[in-house]
This record gives sequence, C-alpha cells and structure tokens, in this order.
Amino acid sequence: MTDEELTELIKKVSQENFGKPFVHQAFFNKRLRTTGGRFHLRDRHIDINPKMYQIYGMDTLVGIIKHELCHYHLYNSGLPSQHKDHEFKVLLKQVGGLRYAPPVSTNNKHRTVHVYECTKCHTIYHRVRKINTSRYVCGKCRGKLKFIKNINI
Repeated sequence: MTDEELTELIKKVSQENFGKPFVHQAFFNKRLRTTGGRFHLRDRHIDINPKMYQIYGMDTLVGIIKHELCHYHLYNSGLPSQHKDHEFKVLLKQVGGLRYAPPVSTNNKHRTVHVYECTKCHTIYHRVRKINTSRYVCGKCRGKLKFIKNINI
C-alpha cells in the first residue's frame, strides 16, 4: 500500500464513520516503533506505522486510522483530543477504534553475550556490554578478569 492509497483509505473511513472529510495527507512512517500512528497538530497530517498493516492486516489498520481520526476531528472542532479526555474516549467507542496499538515484536535482533572469568577465584561473568579488562576487576576477590568467549543468543 502506498501513501496515496493510505490517504484515500483514511478519507473513506473518515467520511463513513465520522461524516466529516479528511482534507490533509497521510503517510507511512517506518520510524514509528511502539505506536500505531501519530496525528501531527502543526500541519494536521497523520503518520501510520507500516508494520501494523504488514503484521496485523487491514482490520487493525482501520482501527488505528479511526483512533487517529478521533484526534484529528476533535482537534479541528476545538474539543479536547488527548487520550485522557472524556470526549476522546466517547468518540473512540462510538466509531469502534482501537484504544491501544497491538505490540510490534522488536526482539528479532540477535544479542551477543560476552563471557569473562576471574583468574583468581574462577567466577564466571556474563555481560551484554564489553568490559575493559584492564580497568575492571572481579567483584568478589578483586582478581584480574580474562575474556573467554562470545555467545550469540
């Protein structure tokens, strides 16, 4: 789906569910990580997380669009449009929008664990971040640390 198709979908959802036109632009924004979408007050355009469409499909995308359109139409009407406001909650329930975006898994990154051993007491340390072995020592006996290996998780 392109940005133009997204804008047309939002115009259609706005007219059908709110009875008001959406006259601004909508874009897919890959930089959105934890949110489904964002309504910008300054120029009133809407950003949508493309992963919501790719992972969850059209129903979730429409639910997120309804959520952002609640912000859009309330703000344009001069009414309170924040999540905590009563007007927002009522309108969101009326149109059947999503209150929260579903989680997007960001655990697809591989993590490397660095393994160190104390040369004195032989305590094993597993660390995500590297340790400067010339600066840091064992926490139990103050012995010198020695790098053993990396483990990919």
